[in-house]
Amino acid sequence: MPETKPDVAPIRAALAPLLPHTLVALDFDGVLAPIVPRPEDARALPQAAHVLTEVARRVARVAIVTGRPALDAVRFGALEKVPGLVVCGHYGLERWRDGRVESPGEAAGIVEARSRATALIRDFPGTTIEDKGHSVAIHTRRADHPDAAFTALRPHAEAIAADTGLQLTPGRLVLELRPTGVDKGAALRDLVQEVSARAVVYAGDDLGDLPAVAAVRSLRTDGVTGVVVYSDSSEAVPEFREQADLVVDGPAGVLGVLQDLLIS
Repeated sequence: MPETKPDVAPIRAALAPLLPHTLVALDFDGVLAPIVPRPEDARALPQAAHVLTEVARRVARVAIVTGRPALDAVRFGALEKVPGLVVCGHYGLERWRDGRVESPGEAAGIVEARSRATALIRDFPGTTIEDKGHSVAIHTRRADHPDAAFTALRPHAEAIAADTGLQLTPGRLVLELRPTGVDKGAALRDLVQEVSARAVVYAGDDLGDLPAVAAVRSLRTDGVTGVVVYSDSSEAVPEFREQADLVVDGPAGVLGVLQDLLIS
């Protein structure tokens, strides 16, 4: 079973006077929504919108920072009524707020990457393509041998990235091709600056969250109180877990610790 480290009580006490100046930023998949075989089937836990609404009433801002298109996270989480919510989709490349999405045009190289990735997976039964518009993700979770397919496909995905000028971001059984210079760390820093946050709570679960974890650690040196929450599951990411302040048991654990830290 996941263990919490350190105890919640001292973190709650440190955050209490800073709540009006606190940014709460969360990944979506694996943090609000359980991981499922098909990304399009993911849904946030039923109580997620209620918990985030209560949190939003106490802090400077609640944000979702996800690799998904921003609007997907809003729809799959029923989050449209969370007060002041900002959703940074595509790792911060696009943004949803107050029912509107701000999004740039398609990056150079995406069309070629999409075509080549689609052709590539034909030799790997069960492997699928998730076309996110601004990025292309190769999923091996449903392959006959998911880990073997991931390992075999990775060098080919690296070659596509090199040829198209995109960056390859590996995750748990997923290889994502997306524009360079875009990551959750940069998105988190932008959010901190926008609200002049004096404290940050970030919750994630995957390799794509590590730039945000690094951003929290860096912000601490600037005097910002930072709390990193790792949402643990059967598909553990040791690189993340070892850097977390709190380790919780999946999405239910994330919502529980938000209540303990920010609502109770």
